[in-house]
Amino acid sequence: MTAYRILVVDDEPDIRKVVERSLARDPELTIRCCASGEAALEDAADWLPDLILLDVMMPRMDGPTTLARLRASPATAGIPVVFLTARARSEELEYVATLRANGAIAKPFDPKALREAVRGHLRAAAPAAPAEAERLDAPTAEEVAGFRQRLRADAATLKDLQARLRSDARPFAARDDLWTVVHRLAGAAGLYGFDQVSVQAAVLDRAIRAWDGATDASRMANGLAALLDEIDRAAAPARAGLVA
Repeated sequence: MTAYRILVVDDEPDIRKVVERSLARDPELTIRCCASGEAALEDAADWLPDLILLDVMMPRMDGPTTLARLRASPATAGIPVVFLTARARSEELEYVATLRANGAIAKPFDPKALREAVRGHLRAAAPAAPAEAERLDAPTAEEVAGFRQRLRADAATLKDLQARLRSDARPFAARDDLWTVVHRLAGAAGLYGFDQVSVQAAVLDRAIRAWDGATDASRMANGLAALLDEIDRAAAPARAGLVA
C-alpha cells in the first residue's frame, strides 16, 4: 500500500484535530500537523510531504508568505500546496489562484469532501465505506461539549474586548486581539456543528480586516453583537450544535 504524507498547517488546534482525524480515515495517508508558517518550512524540508494543506490567515507568517518561502527553496518548491481559507468567496478563491497554490478548500469543510479533494490531488482511490466514514467523521458528544465550553470562554473574551473597543484610547490593539478570536471561530465552529457561529464570525472577520479606526466602526460593532448573540444561543445546552 502506498503511503502519502500530508502536512497540515493551521494555527487553530481544533481545525488541526478535525483535519487530522478526517484524513486518518484514509489508510493511504500519513498526517503531520504544525501550527505556524515557520514550523511548516522546517517540517516540509525535513519530512518532504506529498501535499501541504496550508491556512491562509495565520499570525506572524501567513499562508501566502509561507507558500512563497516554500516555492523559493529547491527542496520544497515542487510540493503541491492547497490553501485552507475561512468562508472563501469567489474573489478570494481567485486571489488564491494567483499565488501559485494548487487549489483552495473553504472552511468549514465537509470531512468526506476534504478527503476526496486530497485524494484528487494525490490521484488516490480506495475511499472508506460511506456509512462508516460518516460515522467516524462526526465529532463525538464529548468533543461537541468541549467546544461548547470553548464558546463560553470565547464569549467572555469577546465581551471584554467589546468593552475595550468602546473605551480604549488605542483601539487597534483591541482590534488585533479581537481578530485572533474571531478568525479562529470562523474556521473551527462549523466543524463542530455550530454553523451560524461560523457564519457570523466570518462576517465579523471581514469587517475587522476592513476597519481603519474611522470608518465601518458601526459595522464592526454590530457584527460583534450578532456574533455574541449567536454564541449565546449555540452555547446553551438545550441548543447544542450536534447530536452524537
